[in-house]
Amino acid sequence: MLIAQISDTHIKMPGKVAYNIVDTAQMLRDCVAHIMQLKIQPDLILLTGDLVDLGRDEEYDYLRSILAPIRQRIIVIPGNHDERDAMRRAFKDASYLPASGFLHFAINDEYPFRLIGLDTLIPFSGGGELCQERLAWLDQTLQQQPDVPTLIMMHHPPFLTGIGHMDDIGLKGREEFAEIMSRHPQVRAILFGHLHRTIHAQVGGRPAMTSPSPAHQIELDINPSAPSYFCMEPPGYLLHWWNDGHLISHTALIGNYPGPFPFFGDDGKLID
Repeated sequence: MLIAQISDTHIKMPGKVAYNIVDTAQMLRDCVAHIMQLKIQPDLILLTGDLVDLGRDEEYDYLRSILAPIRQRIIVIPGNHDERDAMRRAFKDASYLPASGFLHFAINDEYPFRLIGLDTLIPFSGGGELCQERLAWLDQTLQQQPDVPTLIMMHHPPFLTGIGHMDDIGLKGREEFAEIMSRHPQVRAILFGHLHRTIHAQVGGRPAMTSPSPAHQIELDINPSAPSYFCMEPPGYLLHWWNDGHLISHTALIGNYPGPFPFFGDDGKLID
């Protein structure tokens, strides 16, 4: 099974660009086109937060129109730029989303793994939180099916990255989250957004990975005092291959680049 993870699309109103530079709508169109041209199509699309920029209904409508060519099922969770009720309205066809409260869920019997979505949103804050209520829900949900391989998707990563301005808007409750992870070995991977970069870590002994953005990336500045900067490095998304109970993850760069070129000629010999 192949899963595409897209994160931090930051769609604004039609005609608007982010930070006077980034045409997030066109870049998401390019991402959708790139996915649709893959030789092997994903079976499932995950959107790990910051779907829009200001949480407005009109932005979600615009997002849905850009995603419309995708025929695969799309699963969404909120980021700090999202708004819960507007997301409910925009994705009213998403039966897995609860009608009230936090936008977290568990999808159980449709895939060879269990998929848990966590809501880390704090309204009007760049940072995220897993409060005691959310942590208790997660622990109880994991206890219900301890033998089923599980993937967790959320927006804010529960670890420090070393990029100071992003760590300043990190996740509250990350220590408690790591402790829960350490008690649930069925968790095969934890998938995040927020960082606009591909970053790998271990959380409670479980593999964890952030996704690049199909738009702008956070400047790579591993410095506790790093100022808040972004850059226009190549945009991307993640492709996760679920194989025999394990997740193998690839970073897919969006754009047209030279190649592919063969290593071997028609005679079967390595081209030197």
